[in-house]
Amino acid sequence: MKRAFQPIDPPARLLMGPGPINADPRVLRAMSAQLVGQYDPWMTAAMDETQALYREVFRTGNEQTLLVDGTSRAGIEAALVSMITPGDRVLVPVFGRFGHLLVEIAERCGAEVHTIEVPWGQVFTPEAIERAIEQVRPALLAVVHGDTSTTVAQPLEGLGEVCAKHGVLFYTDVTASLVGNAFDVDALGLDAVSAGLQKCLGGPSGSSPVTFSPRAVDVIRARTSVEAGIRSAGDETSDRRIASNYLDLAMIFDYWGPQRLNHHTEATTMLYGARECARLVVEEGLDAAVARHALHGSAMLAGVRGLGLETFGDLEHKMNNVVAVVIPDGVDGDAVRGELLTDFGIEIGTSFGPLHGTVWRIGTMGYNARRDTVLTTLSALESVLRRAGARVSAGGGVDAAYDAYATADATAATAATAVAGADDPADDLDAATAGGAATGGGAA
Repeated sequence: MKRAFQPIDPPARLLMGPGPINADPRVLRAMSAQLVGQYDPWMTAAMDETQALYREVFRTGNEQTLLVDGTSRAGIEAALVSMITPGDRVLVPVFGRFGHLLVEIAERCGAEVHTIEVPWGQVFTPEAIERAIEQVRPALLAVVHGDTSTTVAQPLEGLGEVCAKHGVLFYTDVTASLVGNAFDVDALGLDAVSAGLQKCLGGPSGSSPVTFSPRAVDVIRARTSVEAGIRSAGDETSDRRIASNYLDLAMIFDYWGPQRLNHHTEATTMLYGARECARLVVEEGLDAAVARHALHGSAMLAGVRGLGLETFGDLEHKMNNVVAVVIPDGVDGDAVRGELLTDFGIEIGTSFGPLHGTVWRIGTMGYNARRDTVLTTLSALESVLRRAGARVSAGGGVDAAYDAYATADATAATAATAVAGADDPADDLDAATAGGAATGGGAA
């Protein structure tokens, strides 16, 4: 009997894990738009607009700011395979699962990889990374910014200057942290950055925004080798060509640039989504988006603590958008996650490696960085934990989150009053009049 396949109709879910999250409805609407040809003037204009928008998101003037068609891992691999010549030394500070991923990809690129490590949940001091650079003398420093496996973010301040001093290219992956945490490509002195849409940018996985400094571009272009079928007279053919054709950034730069090299067919629908993700960030304001993630992340942190739960990792360096919660003794972590999903339609995450079965990871990011999602998740988590026999504070999670919001509202109101007072001409006039009266200088 022939099987009848039904239309796609996914269940209603509130995705409060470490990503992916629920896509912003405006992004989904943008992705429903009709296709156009890849060299249609409207399409190439949309590509140019996408580049301009991501320069604002990344806070960079880099000309080579564009999209790699593929998930965030495609962006990572494109950056590394295009910058690493086999035999290059690469230094990777590892503080979670995704540092190990950078190691593996760099090794597959033929690099001589050196690592330094700290226990998961901690980060490196800039001094420790600088000492390793001095010892290893790498061509490239590759570091994850925010690692969702541990929920902490590695401080990057000062590393750009260190890399520049030692002639080292500086790359970071910001898939988990971009837009939810303060990040400025040019101020940090970064040479290469890759990201993804499925976390704080509020879109689906499948497109990787990337940006490259002129110094990184020079390294990549030195390996240019245009494939024979599209090669023109005068095109370069390096004897050190990039090992991947699809992820060859030297050709992809020319696809996105005025030459419009026929490298691949742009993933049009994903470009629509990526453009809308960036447009919404620019519309909200990058600082406002970071502050929103900080607000709701703080409320979630307060809430899980209000339930009497323990958190994992260095809270001083915790990302705004995700928190690791230690699974209480005697509680089956996977069973709790399953019940949250089955009974409440809420997804939270587990972790990897040494943290699997030890912590849950709860995210507040992108479209889901909202008050209602935080309060709903905390309420449901309390109910499920009670059924699992855990001793939690009745109403403690929601109450603590409300207190965090009230404190933030009061602080914002006080700041707004202070700013309004400082900017009010009437206040200046009152002050001047008072001053004049005090010195006998008032008009007769």
